[in-house]
Amino acid sequence: MRVLVVNAGSSSLKLRLVGADDELLGASDLEPGDDVEAALAGLGDADASGHRVVHGGVRFVDPVVIDDAVVAALEELTALAPLHQPPALAALAAVRRAAPQVPAVACFDTAFHAGLPDAAATYALPRSWRTRWPLRRYGFHGLSHAWAARRAAEMLGGARRIVTCHLGAGASLAAVLDGRSVDTTMGFTPLEGLVMATRAGDVDPGLLMWLLAETDLSQAEVAAALGHESGLQGLAGTSDMREVLAAAAAGAPAAVLALDVYVHRLRAGIAAMAAALGGLDALVFTGRVGELAPEVRSRAAAGLGFLGVALDDAANAAAAGDAEIGAPGAPARTLVVESREDVEIARAVRAALA
Repeated sequence: MRVLVVNAGSSSLKLRLVGADDELLGASDLEPGDDVEAALAGLGDADASGHRVVHGGVRFVDPVVIDDAVVAALEELTALAPLHQPPALAALAAVRRAAPQVPAVACFDTAFHAGLPDAAATYALPRSWRTRWPLRRYGFHGLSHAWAARRAAEMLGGARRIVTCHLGAGASLAAVLDGRSVDTTMGFTPLEGLVMATRAGDVDPGLLMWLLAETDLSQAEVAAALGHESGLQGLAGTSDMREVLAAAAAGAPAAVLALDVYVHRLRAGIAAMAAALGGLDALVFTGRVGELAPEVRSRAAAGLGFLGVALDDAANAAAAGDAEIGAPGAPARTLVVESREDVEIARAVRAALA
């Protein structure tokens, strides 16, 4: 089965045509405003399409064949992922227009975390609230975390306790025990957790209530700032980690601060995930920053020696594709794994349509 994989992120749209043996038959990366239907025509025919959807809520915990009722349900979840759900739905609509006869399957970033233990999934909020509304930690980037953890277990011959670091425009960590997510850094929405390209990550809710009560900022302005004007953008004036690293190397104070804050939160998050696992067998970096920024990896690892993490500097600098970058003999193994959400989605589509 040839599967068209439609991966709509917060800042890009990736189209991949994946063959029956998971081989890549065609690819197109689009920016906002590009003609999706023209790009689809250039990739070739598919037997099915698989769509990355960030938020599945409590209803969608497995891949699901898409119909009008499913689309309506996904639209209702837009408020929980306002940066991601609209572009995913727009891409889905474009594919259905271009190839209405091709079955489409939604694959959810929240699904990998649907089985989080109650201790990890539950917010300490009033029971009446939690009963009335679906207030829980959902977690995201599940397709990437699932692939990275599975690939790491293959590469290392059965590592059980794995922390996966998906570092891109969005960023999150997952604690994976025997292939199951037992903790993660994102929560009810993709705003929680690490510092990201334009998202703030963890912020004291009291600070946000103070802003709304004591300043002239509206709720919409605060929401927009948290999603689009914070993170690296807010600290360094750019959302591109490459530019942050270059500016920090030149001594620009704002970039130095941005990199320090980013790495501080990253180290702390990795340690917390390792604590949820009771130890660490493997640390895995994936995503655009995770795969392409050896300095970020080395800075993070430099503060994790107490977990058994140590890098081989030469291997880290030269890493390309799937690679081991840990120092020989280090108690915890460290890997770079190429993100292959396309393969994860294609396999889920085949299973859903079998």
